Amino acid sequence: MTIFLGLMIPFIGTTAGAACVLFMRNELKPLIQKILLGFAAGVMVAASVWSLLIPAMDMSEHMGKFAFVPAAAGFLLGIGFLLFLDRAIPHMHIGSDETEGPRCVWNRSMMLIMAVTIHNIPEGISSGAVFAGLLTDNAKVTAAGAFTLAIGIAVQNLPEGFIVSLPIRSEGGGRKKAFLYGTLSGIVEPVAGGITVLLAAYITPVLPYLLAFAAGAMIYVVVEELVPESAQGEHSNAGTIGFAAGFVLMMILDVALG
Repeated sequence: MTIFLGLMIPFIGTTAGAACVLFMRNELKPLIQKILLGFAAGVMVAASVWSLLIPAMDMSEHMGKFAFVPAAAGFLLGIGFLLFLDRAIPHMHIGSDETEGPRCVWNRSMMLIMAVTIHNIPEGISSGAVFAGLLTDNAKVTAAGAFTLAIGIAVQNLPEGFIVSLPIRSEGGGRKKAFLYGTLSGIVEPVAGGITVLLAAYITPVLPYLLAFAAGAMIYVVVEELVPESAQGEHSNAGTIGFAAGFVLMMILDVALG
């Protein structure tokens, strides 16, 4: 039950964020949207460092001077994996009219949902990896640390769920449809996390690589999507302020609770 709750926390965050579209009458102001995007980026960077990369290196301390190898290799594999998904899956980023990936007949709403779904996969793997470490009694992973990461991802999913739902509503999809689609964009997180946990018995030897893999995938999302989207056009400083707030909050949560 503990593992199930931990895996569902990020999804609950996405659902709560998408639910805001049921009550908001007006579109989100660009200034607020940039702050929220920057905030999400800050949380993801801090989570990648304190909750994923540092534990990965701690687990490999028996390798001495080469303790960085699993973290470095896993990180690069995570970057490569998201780069592959970015090229293989049709999608469209918020605020852009250009599609990426293979050509298809999907509408704009589905393209936006796929963009969010792509970078929800590493978040699901991240939470699944730490709870897998908890399940295998890894001394470097604590229950507090695992739940801190899950809560941190849920916090950054709040604006994410809201932001992806708004364009769907504005295009005539209606509030309920926008909420449903926004929620569905996050369902991949508990699915990816659950698969990771189910493979816990097999991934224990490569857990440091898996943690770093999730970190690399999350950093790819930050650099490829969140930071550019928060910095384009006016109010770019708002995205920077949001990033700082998200980074510091996640850092505090991880150090104080982890």
